[in-house]
Amino acid sequence: MTGLFKKGVGALAALTMSTTLAFANPYEKYEGTTIVVSWPALSHFIKAEELIEEFTEETGIEVEVDALQYLKLRDRQLLEMSKDEGEYDVVSWVVMWKGEYVSKGLLTPLSQFYTNGSLVDPNYDINDIADAYLQNGGIVGGHKGYMPGKSGAMYGVPFGAETSILAYRKDIFEEQGLEVPETYDELRDVMAKLHAAGIPALTSRGKTGHQVTAGWLLHLAPLGGKIFDDNWNPVINSPEAVEAAQVMREVVKTGPAGIPTFGFGEAAAAFLQGEAAMHLDTLKIAAMSRDPKLSKIDGKVGYALHPVGSRCGSETGGFAAGIPANSQNKEAAFLFLQYITSKAGDQRMVELGGDPVRISTLQNNTEGFDEYPVVAEQLPCADPDWRPLIPEWNELNIDVLGQALTQVITTDDPIQPIMDAANEKARAIMEREGYYVWQ
Repeated sequence: MTGLFKKGVGALAALTMSTTLAFANPYEKYEGTTIVVSWPALSHFIKAEELIEEFTEETGIEVEVDALQYLKLRDRQLLEMSKDEGEYDVVSWVVMWKGEYVSKGLLTPLSQFYTNGSLVDPNYDINDIADAYLQNGGIVGGHKGYMPGKSGAMYGVPFGAETSILAYRKDIFEEQGLEVPETYDELRDVMAKLHAAGIPALTSRGKTGHQVTAGWLLHLAPLGGKIFDDNWNPVINSPEAVEAAQVMREVVKTGPAGIPTFGFGEAAAAFLQGEAAMHLDTLKIAAMSRDPKLSKIDGKVGYALHPVGSRCGSETGGFAAGIPANSQNKEAAFLFLQYITSKAGDQRMVELGGDPVRISTLQNNTEGFDEYPVVAEQLPCADPDWRPLIPEWNELNIDVLGQALTQVITTDDPIQPIMDAANEKARAIMEREGYYVWQ
């Protein structure tokens, strides 16, 4: 009897355990569901395809990806999200688009999912995601409409986000007896010394339009400048903004030939092909420098913090992802977002060659990734207000600043009048759009 009793208890325990495991599977309810993801055909996202396969294998949720060329992504997403029932369940946006998407009612607030205990992984730890990335890519409705604040809400999680760091040629700096610049005064001094030695100093974006504006913004933030004050008055003719434009002019005069024609790709290529001693832009340059298909300088590159001026202030940019308001599979979509941005998902992205968004991931992967300690230290200084994430930014970026800054870097004309004229154009745009009706 005793043996039979023990056998019965064992069978009951096994049955109880199997039943508990069945109920404990948070994905079982959604097995067989197919979600459609819209994101760009860029390196980070291409590398995430293997993570998607693992997600499907583990959860039973099928994922179809509509990967589009970056410049076509916004129009396609707007079209689908404006329908009564769209095709997409997850969309990935460039941080500049988040305000437009929310203002048009096209995104689902994520807070409703965090109230559902059957959906939320208790080990997810959203506080581990870099604040600057989350604020810049996923929070809408706070200060200025796109910054954190009591009126803000979370619509997305960062995936493919970035900040800026300084990459430099260790061999050139050693040969020339140069210290790695920590301030803008030191950076400008190093640029001048490299130029005097016949070595192109700092590569940069400089092509007319949004590229030259991005190059200028990299200097504007640490030098203490802004695009607008808190009352939406443009201040792109401030002393800080003019100084940033002067730095851009010096970059062109001391850097590799062709900067006024460079987009990001050309600027990066100049560094990777050994045609410049420094690169001050997105952290993505580190992975590119290790890629033998792109780089001739692997093993010769060091990384440092973005130099400081009157303050520290590195770039915030890249992508975040969320759920369209017209998605028919919102809960499965949330589980997908949670999976790819979890601690395990973030670690997997590192292994696949992507860019992590969590502080712990950066801290736990210092071996083989020389830039990670620098990025982890840089992120507290990343500026969520690096550029105004408003619908008017595209016009200001390309038609106003993009034209004025081209004049700055291609002529010797006095900079202050150029920026004064740009400031007046910016104010006219803001007045046209109703930003001053309450003043």
